[in-house]
Amino acid sequence: MSNDNPEAIRPAYSAELIQSGVRGKYAERYRQGTNVVLIEPELHEHYPNSEAVNQALREHLARHTP
Repeated sequence: MSNDNPEAIRPAYSAELIQSGVRGKYAERYRQGTNVVLIEPELHEHYPNSEAVNQALREHLARHTP
């Protein structure tokens, strides 16, 4: 096999195996098990990492939880 063609499929993989895949098969399961959130760029300036975000959330809860 030559590395001249990056689009070439390795001969070890049969066409049947390649076509049997399902796009997004585990996407919903992944979404349910993750706690990743995205913050807006202007907030990232004030909360640059997980530690800063968690501290701000703890302070918020302390002020607003009876």
